[in-house]
Formats: sequence, structure tokens, C-alpha cells
Amino acid sequence: MTYVIGEFRGKDEVAVAIRALRALGAATADLDVFSEEPMDFPRGVLDRPSRMSIASVSGAVVFGLLATAFIYWAQHNYRVVTGGMPVFSFWATGVITYEMTMLGAIVTTFAWFLWDSGLARRRGSSAPVPVMNPCSIFLRLRCPIPLPSVLETMTQAGAIGIERIES
Repeated sequence: MTYVIGEFRGKDEVAVAIRALRALGAATADLDVFSEEPMDFPRGVLDRPSRMSIASVSGAVVFGLLATAFIYWAQHNYRVVTGGMPVFSFWATGVITYEMTMLGAIVTTFAWFLWDSGLARRRGSSAPVPVMNPCSIFLRLRCPIPLPSVLETMTQAGAIGIERIES
């Protein structure tokens, strides 16, 4: 796999390079930005939408329903004489259902965070990481497009240094 790492001085130059590389056909999954400070690009530059909110809600609903179904099953598995009281009551199982619903939301959110961040999968584990210089911003591209056009695009965008790495 071929990687190209460009060194830039300003956030605007990186944004121009990202837009130009995406116009050439690079996907947002192929682009990574490295900086000593957090980078906040305008909308549309390097958008990577996350589905964490829907995953958290879905996990909460699934865990809550499974907990309620398990409680219902456990209370009906062995018949007991209850003296006229219901065998299954939502009031009696409400606390367990609530706690399991919250646990589902927490577990799903944490698992989705690990997946989105790339820690739970081996995405790009062999990809080179640039040596950070103060005041520099690095743009790494996994090259799915022809190399000469990538080098020319980064140079035109204002890259002060470009490195090609085979891994």
C-alpha cells in the first residue's frame, strides 16, 4: 500500500488539499489529519458521520426488552401460589428493566466508540505515522489514485514537504 504524507503550515491549506484530493477521487476514509492541536474543519471538508446516537438508543431498547423478557420468562417458568397477586408485574420489574436499559446504552456507546475510533479493528495499523513538528499539520493519504496527480495537488495546495511511503 502506498501512502503520501504532506506537511502543511495552515489549516486552510489542508482544507484546500482535502477538497482537491476528494475531487480527484479520494474517499474520506483514505484521509487522516495529524496535528498537535485539535482541527475543526468547516462542514463538508472531512465529514465522517457517526451513527453513535442511533446505536446507543438501539442498544438501550434491545437490552431493556431482553431484560423484561427474561424477567417475564423467569417469573412464569415455575408456577408459585401468589395469593391472587399477579405473577408478572411491570412495577416490580421496573427497576431491573431501567438498569438494564441504561447498561445497554452505556455498553453500546462504549463499543461504538471503540469501533469508530479504529481501536477495536485493525484499520490502518500498519500505516505510517508522521513525526510531529511544532506548528505543522500533516495530511496522510492512502493512495487509491495516481501518484503524480496526488503530489501535484498537495504541492499546489501549499505543502512544504511531501513524503511517499510504501508499506
